[in-house]
Amino acid sequence: MTLALHSYGLQGTLSEADLSATALPEGIIWIDLMAPNQEEVAFIERATGLHVPTREELSEIESSSRLRTDKGVLYLSMPAVFRQDGAPIATPLGFVLSPDHMITVRFAVLPAFETFKGEIKIPDNIHPSSAGAFAGLLETAVDRMADVLEQVGGELDVISHNVFRARDKSDKRQPSRAENDLRDTMRAIGRAGDLISKIRDSLTGIGRIVPYTLGHCVSWMPHEVRTTLETLRADVISLNDHDNYLSGKVQFLLDATLGLINIEQNNIIKVLTVVSVVGVPPTLVASWYGMNFKTIPELDWAYGYPYVIVLALLSGILPLVYFRVKGWF
Repeated sequence: MTLALHSYGLQGTLSEADLSATALPEGIIWIDLMAPNQEEVAFIERATGLHVPTREELSEIESSSRLRTDKGVLYLSMPAVFRQDGAPIATPLGFVLSPDHMITVRFAVLPAFETFKGEIKIPDNIHPSSAGAFAGLLETAVDRMADVLEQVGGELDVISHNVFRARDKSDKRQPSRAENDLRDTMRAIGRAGDLISKIRDSLTGIGRIVPYTLGHCVSWMPHEVRTTLETLRADVISLNDHDNYLSGKVQFLLDATLGLINIEQNNIIKVLTVVSVVGVPPTLVASWYGMNFKTIPELDWAYGYPYVIVLALLSGILPLVYFRVKGWF
Protein backbone atom coordinates (compact mmCIF):
# COMPACT_ATOMS: atom_id res chain seq x y z
CA MET A 1 0.00 0.00 0.00
CA THR A 2 1.41 3.34 -1.04
CA LEU A 3 0.18 6.88 -0.93
CA ALA A 4 2.46 9.26 -2.83
CA LEU A 5 1.99 13.00 -3.27
CA HIS A 6 3.67 14.73 -6.18
CA SER A 7 4.11 18.41 -6.83
CA TYR A 8 5.67 20.04 -9.85
CA GLY A 9 9.41 19.41 -9.66
CA LEU A 10 9.20 17.57 -6.29
CA GLN A 11 8.05 14.23 -5.00
CA GLY A 12 6.99 13.13 -1.52
CA THR A 13 5.47 10.09 0.12
CA LEU A 14 3.15 10.14 3.12
CA SER A 15 4.21 6.70 4.34
CA GLU A 16 5.22 8.21 7.69
CA ALA A 17 2.88 11.21 7.69
CA ASP A 18 -0.10 11.78 9.93
CA LEU A 19 -3.11 10.70 7.89
CA SER A 20 -5.41 12.50 10.29
CA ALA A 21 -4.54 15.85 8.65
CA THR A 22 -7.34 17.86 7.09
CA ALA A 23 -5.45 19.30 4.11
CA LEU A 24 -2.74 18.42 1.63
CA PRO A 25 0.64 20.17 1.50
CA GLU A 26 0.74 23.12 -0.88
CA GLY A 27 1.57 22.56 -4.53
CA ILE A 28 0.37 18.97 -4.78
CA ILE A 29 -1.00 18.24 -8.25
CA TRP A 30 -0.80 14.42 -8.42
CA ILE A 31 -1.92 11.97 -5.76
CA ASP A 32 -0.96 8.38 -6.53
CA LEU A 33 -2.76 5.63 -4.62
CA MET A 34 -1.60 2.05 -5.07
CA ALA A 35 -3.82 -0.59 -3.40
CA PRO A 36 -4.93 2.04 -0.83
CA ASN A 37 -6.31 1.07 2.55
CA GLN A 38 -9.36 2.67 4.15
CA GLU A 39 -7.29 5.13 6.17
CA GLU A 40 -5.51 6.46 3.08
CA VAL A 41 -8.78 6.73 1.13
CA ALA A 42 -10.44 8.58 4.00
CA PHE A 43 -7.53 11.03 4.23
CA ILE A 44 -7.57 11.84 0.50
CA GLU A 45 -11.34 12.23 0.38
CA ARG A 46 -11.24 14.49 3.43
CA ALA A 47 -8.33 16.59 2.15
CA THR A 48 -9.56 17.01 -1.43
CA GLY A 49 -13.32 16.62 -1.18
CA LEU A 50 -13.15 14.13 -4.05
CA HIS A 51 -14.46 10.58 -4.14
CA VAL A 52 -11.81 7.85 -4.49
CA PRO A 53 -13.28 5.01 -6.58
CA THR A 54 -13.02 1.44 -5.34
CA ARG A 55 -11.59 -1.48 -7.29
CA GLU A 56 -15.10 -2.73 -8.01
CA GLU A 57 -16.07 0.64 -9.48
CA LEU A 58 -12.94 0.72 -11.64
CA SER A 59 -13.59 -2.82 -12.90
CA GLU A 60 -16.93 -1.88 -14.46
CA ILE A 61 -16.87 -2.23 -18.24
CA GLU A 62 -19.82 -0.01 -19.16
CA SER A 63 -18.83 3.25 -20.86
CA SER A 64 -21.06 5.19 -18.47
CA SER A 65 -19.08 3.77 -15.55
CA ARG A 66 -15.65 4.28 -17.08
CA LEU A 67 -16.28 7.83 -18.24
CA ARG A 68 -18.40 10.12 -16.08
CA THR A 69 -18.46 13.65 -14.74
CA ASP A 70 -19.69 14.71 -11.31
CA LYS A 71 -19.79 18.43 -10.44
CA GLY A 72 -17.06 19.23 -12.95
CA VAL A 73 -14.76 16.43 -11.76
CA LEU A 74 -13.88 13.66 -14.21
CA TYR A 75 -13.90 10.01 -13.08
CA LEU A 76 -12.12 7.88 -15.66
CA SER A 77 -11.02 4.25 -15.71
CA MET A 78 -9.29 1.85 -18.11
CA PRO A 79 -7.48 -1.49 -18.06
CA ALA A 80 -3.71 -1.20 -17.70
CA VAL A 81 -1.22 -3.92 -18.65
CA PHE A 82 1.79 -5.12 -16.70
CA ARG A 83 3.85 -8.30 -16.71
CA GLN A 84 3.88 -10.76 -13.85
CA ASP A 85 6.24 -13.75 -14.14
CA GLY A 86 6.50 -13.02 -17.86
CA ALA A 87 2.74 -13.16 -18.44
CA PRO A 88 0.71 -10.05 -19.37
CA ILE A 89 -1.86 -9.12 -16.71
CA ALA A 90 -4.64 -6.55 -17.00
CA THR A 91 -5.41 -4.46 -13.92
CA PRO A 92 -7.96 -1.66 -13.40
CA LEU A 93 -6.60 1.88 -13.38
CA GLY A 94 -8.60 4.91 -12.33
CA PHE A 95 -8.21 8.69 -12.72
CA VAL A 96 -9.96 11.43 -10.80
CA LEU A 97 -9.26 14.72 -12.53
CA SER A 98 -10.20 18.15 -11.18
CA PRO A 99 -8.76 21.62 -11.87
CA ASP A 100 -6.56 21.31 -8.76
CA HIS A 101 -5.65 17.63 -8.43
CA MET A 102 -5.22 14.41 -10.33
CA ILE A 103 -5.77 11.23 -8.32
CA THR A 104 -4.68 7.90 -9.73
CA VAL A 105 -5.87 4.63 -8.22
CA ARG A 106 -4.07 1.42 -9.18
CA PHE A 107 -3.43 -2.02 -7.78
CA ALA A 108 -0.12 -3.03 -9.33
CA VAL A 109 3.32 -1.59 -10.04
CA LEU A 110 3.08 -0.12 -13.53
CA PRO A 111 6.29 0.76 -15.42
CA ALA A 112 4.77 3.91 -16.92
CA PHE A 113 4.12 5.30 -13.44
CA GLU A 114 7.66 4.60 -12.31
CA THR A 115 8.97 6.40 -15.41
CA PHE A 116 6.67 9.39 -14.98
CA LYS A 117 7.70 9.83 -11.34
CA GLY A 118 11.11 10.77 -12.64
CA GLU A 119 9.79 12.99 -15.41
CA ILE A 120 7.60 15.08 -13.12
CA LYS A 121 10.71 16.14 -11.18
CA ILE A 122 12.26 17.76 -14.26
CA PRO A 123 11.43 21.48 -14.50
CA ASP A 124 9.47 22.56 -17.59
CA ASN A 125 8.98 18.91 -18.60
CA ILE A 126 5.21 19.03 -18.10
CA HIS A 127 2.66 21.76 -17.58
CA PRO A 128 2.52 22.61 -13.82
CA SER A 129 -1.11 21.63 -13.35
CA SER A 130 -3.25 18.59 -12.66
CA ALA A 131 -4.22 18.48 -16.35
CA GLY A 132 -0.53 18.67 -17.28
CA ALA A 133 0.25 15.73 -15.00
CA PHE A 134 -2.69 13.82 -16.49
CA ALA A 135 -1.54 14.42 -20.08
CA GLY A 136 2.07 13.63 -19.21
CA LEU A 137 1.16 10.36 -17.52
CA LEU A 138 -1.00 9.24 -20.44
CA GLU A 139 1.75 10.22 -22.85
CA THR A 140 4.27 8.15 -20.89
CA ALA A 141 1.88 5.17 -20.87
CA VAL A 142 1.36 5.41 -24.63
CA ASP A 143 5.13 5.66 -25.21
CA ARG A 144 5.56 2.56 -23.06
CA MET A 145 2.96 0.63 -25.04
CA ALA A 146 4.57 1.73 -28.30
CA ASP A 147 7.90 0.33 -27.08
CA VAL A 148 6.26 -2.96 -26.12
CA LEU A 149 4.53 -3.23 -29.50
CA GLU A 150 7.87 -2.62 -31.22
CA GLN A 151 9.40 -5.39 -29.12
CA VAL A 152 6.55 -7.77 -29.93
CA GLY A 153 6.88 -6.91 -33.61
CA GLY A 154 10.56 -7.85 -33.47
CA GLU A 155 9.75 -11.13 -31.74
CA LEU A 156 7.15 -11.95 -34.40
CA ASP A 157 9.72 -11.23 -37.13
CA VAL A 158 12.07 -13.76 -35.54
CA ILE A 159 9.26 -16.31 -35.27
CA SER A 160 8.29 -15.68 -38.91
CA HIS A 161 11.89 -16.26 -40.01
CA ASN A 162 12.07 -19.52 -38.07
CA VAL A 163 8.74 -20.77 -39.40
CA PHE A 164 9.32 -19.97 -43.07
CA ARG A 165 13.09 -20.41 -43.39
CA ALA A 166 14.28 -22.89 -46.01
CA ARG A 167 15.24 -26.11 -44.29
CA ASP A 168 18.86 -27.08 -44.78
CA LYS A 169 19.38 -30.56 -46.23
CA SER A 170 21.74 -31.25 -43.35
CA ASP A 171 18.87 -30.70 -40.90
CA LYS A 172 18.11 -34.24 -39.77
CA ARG A 173 15.81 -33.48 -36.88
CA GLN A 174 13.56 -36.27 -35.75
CA PRO A 175 9.85 -35.72 -36.48
CA SER A 176 9.04 -35.62 -32.76
CA ARG A 177 11.63 -32.87 -32.20
CA ALA A 178 10.33 -30.90 -35.18
CA GLU A 179 6.80 -31.08 -33.78
CA ASN A 180 8.02 -29.98 -30.34
CA ASP A 181 9.75 -27.00 -31.93
CA LEU A 182 6.53 -26.06 -33.73
CA ARG A 183 4.56 -26.40 -30.50
CA ASP A 184 7.04 -24.08 -28.76
CA THR A 185 6.55 -21.67 -31.65
CA MET A 186 2.78 -21.82 -31.15
CA ARG A 187 3.21 -21.01 -27.46
CA ALA A 188 5.40 -18.01 -28.32
CA ILE A 189 2.81 -16.81 -30.84
CA GLY A 190 0.05 -17.27 -28.26
CA ARG A 191 1.93 -15.22 -25.66
CA ALA A 192 2.49 -12.45 -28.20
CA GLY A 193 -1.18 -12.50 -29.18
CA ASP A 194 -2.26 -12.32 -25.54
CA LEU A 195 -0.03 -9.31 -24.90
CA ILE A 196 -1.20 -7.57 -28.08
CA SER A 197 -4.86 -8.05 -27.17
CA LYS A 198 -4.35 -6.60 -23.69
CA ILE A 199 -2.45 -3.62 -25.10
CA ARG A 200 -5.33 -3.08 -27.51
CA ASP A 201 -7.71 -2.92 -24.55
CA SER A 202 -5.51 -0.29 -22.89
CA LEU A 203 -5.20 1.74 -26.09
CA THR A 204 -8.96 1.58 -26.54
CA GLY A 205 -9.39 2.89 -22.99
CA ILE A 206 -7.02 5.80 -23.61
CA GLY A 207 -8.65 6.40 -26.99
CA ARG A 208 -11.97 6.95 -25.19
CA ILE A 209 -10.56 8.91 -22.26
CA VAL A 210 -8.70 11.55 -24.29
CA PRO A 211 -11.62 12.91 -26.37
CA TYR A 212 -13.93 12.70 -23.37
CA THR A 213 -11.50 14.79 -21.34
CA LEU A 214 -11.06 17.31 -24.16
CA GLY A 215 -14.81 17.71 -24.39
CA HIS A 216 -15.47 18.17 -20.67
CA CYS A 217 -12.50 20.27 -19.53
CA VAL A 218 -12.71 23.14 -22.00
CA SER A 219 -13.28 25.78 -19.33
CA TRP A 220 -10.18 25.08 -17.24
CA MET A 221 -7.72 22.99 -19.25
CA PRO A 222 -4.63 24.97 -20.42
CA HIS A 223 -4.14 25.31 -24.16
CA GLU A 224 -0.74 23.60 -24.01
CA VAL A 225 -2.29 20.53 -22.40
CA ARG A 226 -5.08 20.43 -24.97
CA THR A 227 -2.46 20.42 -27.72
CA THR A 228 -0.65 17.53 -26.01
CA LEU A 229 -3.87 15.54 -25.75
CA GLU A 230 -4.73 16.18 -29.40
CA THR A 231 -1.32 14.84 -30.38
CA LEU A 232 -1.83 11.91 -28.04
CA ARG A 233 -5.15 11.09 -29.69
CA ALA A 234 -3.43 10.86 -33.08
CA ASP A 235 -0.70 8.65 -31.57
CA VAL A 236 -3.32 6.29 -30.13
CA ILE A 237 -5.00 5.95 -33.53
CA SER A 238 -1.65 5.16 -35.11
CA LEU A 239 -0.81 2.57 -32.44
CA ASN A 240 -4.24 0.97 -32.83
CA ASP A 241 -3.54 0.51 -36.53
CA HIS A 242 -0.16 -1.04 -35.73
CA ASP A 243 -1.76 -3.25 -33.09
CA ASN A 244 -4.29 -4.50 -35.64
CA TYR A 245 -1.44 -5.23 -38.06
CA LEU A 246 0.36 -7.27 -35.40
CA SER A 247 -2.87 -9.11 -34.55
CA GLY A 248 -3.23 -10.09 -38.19
CA LYS A 249 0.38 -11.25 -38.26
CA VAL A 250 -0.18 -13.33 -35.14
CA GLN A 251 -3.19 -15.01 -36.76
CA PHE A 252 -1.24 -15.64 -39.97
CA LEU A 253 1.71 -17.18 -38.10
CA LEU A 254 -0.64 -19.27 -35.99
CA ASP A 255 -2.38 -20.65 -39.09
CA ALA A 256 0.96 -21.31 -40.78
CA THR A 257 2.35 -23.12 -37.74
CA LEU A 258 -0.76 -25.27 -37.44
CA GLY A 259 -0.40 -26.09 -41.14
CA LEU A 260 3.21 -27.14 -40.67
CA ILE A 261 2.26 -29.31 -37.72
CA ASN A 262 -0.38 -30.99 -39.88
CA ILE A 263 2.20 -31.57 -42.62
CA GLU A 264 4.62 -33.16 -40.14
CA GLN A 265 1.87 -35.41 -38.82
CA ASN A 266 0.78 -36.32 -42.35
CA ASN A 267 4.37 -37.28 -43.18
CA ILE A 268 4.39 -39.67 -40.24
CA ILE A 269 1.05 -41.17 -41.34
CA LYS A 270 2.40 -41.48 -44.90
CA VAL A 271 5.44 -43.41 -43.72
CA LEU A 272 3.28 -45.74 -41.64
CA THR A 273 0.95 -46.23 -44.62
CA VAL A 274 3.85 -47.10 -46.95
CA VAL A 275 5.29 -49.53 -44.42
CA SER A 276 1.94 -51.25 -43.97
CA VAL A 277 1.35 -51.48 -47.74
CA VAL A 278 4.84 -52.83 -48.36
CA GLY A 279 4.34 -55.48 -45.67
CA VAL A 280 1.09 -56.85 -47.14
CA PRO A 281 2.47 -58.71 -50.26
CA PRO A 282 5.22 -60.60 -48.34
CA THR A 283 2.62 -61.53 -45.75
CA LEU A 284 0.37 -62.84 -48.53
CA VAL A 285 3.20 -64.91 -50.02
CA ALA A 286 4.12 -66.34 -46.63
CA SER A 287 0.49 -67.15 -45.90
CA TRP A 288 0.02 -68.73 -49.32
CA TYR A 289 2.96 -71.10 -49.03
CA GLY A 290 2.37 -71.71 -45.37
CA MET A 291 -0.82 -73.67 -46.06
CA ASN A 292 -0.62 -77.34 -45.02
CA PHE A 293 -1.96 -79.04 -48.13
CA LYS A 294 -0.29 -82.26 -49.35
CA THR A 295 -0.84 -81.38 -53.00
CA ILE A 296 1.13 -78.11 -52.99
CA PRO A 297 3.31 -78.40 -56.16
CA GLU A 298 6.38 -76.77 -54.57
CA LEU A 299 6.23 -78.96 -51.46
CA ASP A 300 8.89 -81.40 -52.68
CA TRP A 301 10.77 -78.92 -54.82
CA ALA A 302 14.43 -78.52 -53.79
CA TYR A 303 14.44 -74.78 -54.58
CA GLY A 304 11.01 -74.09 -53.06
CA TYR A 305 12.33 -72.44 -49.90
CA PRO A 306 14.70 -69.93 -51.58
CA TYR A 307 12.02 -69.36 -54.24
CA VAL A 308 9.50 -68.27 -51.61
CA ILE A 309 12.07 -66.03 -49.89
CA VAL A 310 12.96 -64.29 -53.18
CA LEU A 311 9.28 -63.94 -54.09
CA ALA A 312 8.51 -62.37 -50.68
CA LEU A 313 11.40 -59.92 -51.01
CA LEU A 314 10.38 -58.93 -54.54
CA SER A 315 6.77 -58.47 -53.50
CA GLY A 316 7.96 -56.03 -50.81
CA ILE A 317 10.56 -54.21 -52.89
CA LEU A 318 8.43 -53.63 -55.99
CA PRO A 319 5.84 -51.47 -54.14
CA LEU A 320 8.69 -49.42 -52.66
CA VAL A 321 10.13 -48.85 -56.14
CA TYR A 322 6.68 -47.89 -57.44
CA PHE A 323 6.09 -45.39 -54.61
CA ARG A 324 9.55 -43.96 -55.15
CA VAL A 325 8.99 -43.47 -58.88
CA LYS A 326 5.67 -41.75 -58.15
CA GLY A 327 7.46 -39.48 -55.65
CA TRP A 328 5.19 -40.42 -52.77
CA PHE A 329 8.09 -40.56 -50.31
